[in-house]
Amino acid sequence: MAKGRKERAGPKALAGRLALWGLWLFVAFWAVQGGEYGTTDLLRQRGKVRQARTRVDSLEGVVRGLRERKRLVESDPATQERIAREEFGMVREGELLYRFVDP
Repeated sequence: MAKGRKERAGPKALAGRLALWGLWLFVAFWAVQGGEYGTTDLLRQRGKVRQARTRVDSLEGVVRGLRERKRLVESDPATQERIAREEFGMVREGELLYRFVDP
């Protein structure tokens, strides 16, 4: 045999190499995807965590707004008067209230 030249492998040797490569590919795939949580499962969970954090941030903003409204209703006379007039139809002394009702 000359230097740098390979002999042609027979069909059995080629099949063995293909089987070995297939085995290595399967092992690599199992290392990435196998087990209880594969890579795609972890990526999906990461996306769900991101969505949950966004929703929590949004709800925290709503809660802050509601706390501010509660504080105004409990302690701000202008807000209390506005609610009394709009919701309950209350008027000050000497004022008249006109209501327009659709037929």
